[in-house]
This record gives sequence, C-alpha cells and structure tokens, in this order.
Amino acid sequence: MATQLRSEETRTHLLTAALACFGERGYDATSVAEICQRAGVSKGAFYYHFASKQALFVALLDQWLAALDSRAAVEATTPLETLHAMVGLLQQVFEDARGRLTMYLEFWRQAARDEAIWQAATAPFERYHALLAGLIEQGIAEGSLRPCDPGQAARALVSLAVGMVLQSALDPTGNDWQQSAQAGLDLLLHGLLNQSDG
Repeated sequence: MATQLRSEETRTHLLTAALACFGERGYDATSVAEICQRAGVSKGAFYYHFASKQALFVALLDQWLAALDSRAAVEATTPLETLHAMVGLLQQVFEDARGRLTMYLEFWRQAARDEAIWQAATAPFERYHALLAGLIEQGIAEGSLRPCDPGQAARALVSLAVGMVLQSALDPTGNDWQQSAQAGLDLLLHGLLNQSDG
C-alpha cells in the first residue's frame, strides 16, 4: 500500500512538473531530464510511469479533458434545461483556464503535428458533439425545438464553448465570460426554439 501511494505521488509530481515546464518552455524545448529534475525523480521513475515525453503530454491532455467531461454531466429533465445547465458548468472551466493559456495553446499546437495527440484532443469534442446533437434531436422530437440539422446545431454550440474558453484564457478579467456564454447560448437557442409553441 505504501509503495503504491509513493508510486502515485511520483506520477503526480511528474505531471505537475511537466505542466509547468511545457507551459513555460513549450513541448519541444522541454526535455525528460528537465521534467525529472523539476519533479525530483530519476529518469527510471519517469519511464516506469510514462513510455515517452509524448505519453506524458497525452496524460496531461487526458487529465484536462477528463475534468471537462466530469463537468459535462448534469441532471435535468428536458433538453433545454440540460443545455442551460451545461452552460452553467462553464464557469469552472473558465476559472481553470486562467493562467493556462500557454499550455492550452501548446496542446493544440502539438495536436496539429502529432496524430496520437490529435486523436486524444479531438475525441472528447466528438463526444460533446454527439451529446448535444442527441439533446437537440430530443428537443425536436418533443416539439420544443424547431426542425433543423442537429449535427450542425451541435457543432455551433461546441464552437461557441471552445471559443469562449479560449477567449477567457486570453483575457480572463476583460469580460464576464459566464454571462457571455449564457448570452451566446440564448442567441443560438432563440434560433432553434419552435416559435409555434408561443
């Protein structure tokens, strides 16, 4: 048990050190030796936990995306309530984005150059797209949303959320991003609402 706890602590130290190094110097300029030095562990310990620097980078990306996934789980009774509840969860995402702009940009820069990172980076957004498209389909079926292409509407919603997160990371104090996200959703939903319902 103590050995397992130490192993988990070592992995956590490596992830924390890598997050700082990648954020400060970028992926390419950061070496495994630098991560190990910052984490206070040996290279042997590094390779026990991660097969490569790329594997560590993907683990960081997975950690970030898992946090997003956990916040996407909401309980609501109707598709419209669920969409509004999901926007409410963006506040924590905006708070997480503060001070991490360089790391977010590094994720996307590496994703554009590395197929494994690309797959890890895009898979959650495909899940969000499918989830939102399903909600929109339900809304159309129950009559609260007008007939439209659920896939296209879902892409617009995902794009709105990603754009807001990026803007909040670029300028965290320049706007009330939660309010802007809600206003953006309201504008999109206004176009989707079935006006015949009054």
